[in-house]
Amino acid sequence: MLMARNVLSLSLFFLLACACAGSLYAADESARELEWTDLVPEDYNPDAIFEQYQEQYNLDQLEDDDPVVVELAKKLDEVWKQAPVNPELNGQRVRLPGFVLPVETDGEATSSFLLVPYYGACIHVPPPPANQTVYVTMQAGKGAVIRKLFDTVWVTGVIRTEPLSTDLAEAGYTMEAVLVEPYD
Repeated sequence: MLMARNVLSLSLFFLLACACAGSLYAADESARELEWTDLVPEDYNPDAIFEQYQEQYNLDQLEDDDPVVVELAKKLDEVWKQAPVNPELNGQRVRLPGFVLPVETDGEATSSFLLVPYYGACIHVPPPPANQTVYVTMQAGKGAVIRKLFDTVWVTGVIRTEPLSTDLAEAGYTMEAVLVEPYD
């Protein structure tokens, strides 16, 4: 009788463990999977400035150091720094792929990083617009193991429409990550 009770208890324990594991998996499934275009409000069109200059000056015919091109670059830089975010995303649990640019790291794991949509952003080329940059922090005491600089990952967590300025870029969003996993 004692053995039957132990087997029953053990069986119930495993069923409960499986149910909890299933709940954890379901929680990950509850995250809304985003694409980078989802971070941009539908009515935002920074290309209008470029199109205006193209129509007025035929930019294809100008040199990179032409004063008109320099003026356009400055205007676009300001527009990108102030790029509006999508307010509908605030407070949502999301999953977003991107490239990692560590901000704070101990050499083995990173506690905060920028998530950007393309390789080399902020280092080799100008930073992406603020609404295409997410400042990610890990939960207290946890760090994300990043295999290499500019690793491609999936990040799951709660996204906030809170701007944050770093030495590398202006971020239009912040996220507290609960899961960082390789993009395979």
